[in-house]
Amino acid sequence: MPEYMGYDRTIAVFSPDGRLFQVEYAKEAVKRGTTCLGIVFKDGAVLATLKPNSSLIVSTSMEKIFQVDEHIGAVAAGFLADARVLVNQSRVRAQVHKITYEEPADVWSIARVIGDRMQVSTLYAGLRPFGVSFLISGFDKAGPHVIEADPSGTLFEWQAYALGRGAVLANKILRQRWKPNMSEKDAVSLAVDILNKTEKEKKEAAIDIAIISSSQNFRKLSKEEINKLK
Repeated sequence: MPEYMGYDRTIAVFSPDGRLFQVEYAKEAVKRGTTCLGIVFKDGAVLATLKPNSSLIVSTSMEKIFQVDEHIGAVAAGFLADARVLVNQSRVRAQVHKITYEEPADVWSIARVIGDRMQVSTLYAGLRPFGVSFLISGFDKAGPHVIEADPSGTLFEWQAYALGRGAVLANKILRQRWKPNMSEKDAVSLAVDILNKTEKEKKEAAIDIAIISSSQNFRKLSKEEINKLK
């Protein structure tokens, strides 16, 4: 619309109705990403997504679920290059915290590192917002967490949540089927079922799942373990 022309040219100018269009465009980029899930269960949390499964690609080179620390992981939807940079920064902060205080960082502290860096990119002309959203998951003294960080830098904590192109259907299923104190097995089975229902390209992609729990910390499931759940 003519009255909005020009307000999407820079991140540092609000539109007359209080919108930052570049941030909204970044959120649209996230919606085009592969479906990502985070589900809290009784003693931990599950992160799940899909990654390319071509015979020519080296699967380990395409990382969508990242280990941030021994007890923290993150899954990204959107531009994975942006995700990689933010995760590397959060890894450094996690190690600095451990060296400084001689204890692991709590999950919210690491989520704020990512959220703060994303928010800075909404303030200055010449920058663009990060075109990625995260579900940051881990287990600390307060229990298991799944925290969403969106391109604006806003942080939300969820019991179960989905990002990406299948998020609408996935979140509908999560609202119907997620239960408090569900078991690890039930949470993983729910994640696999949702990805099978929401991702039309699942035949050309492999399900990737990580579990963060009080007993095992961050652990990715092997192909054999995932195949048993299909």
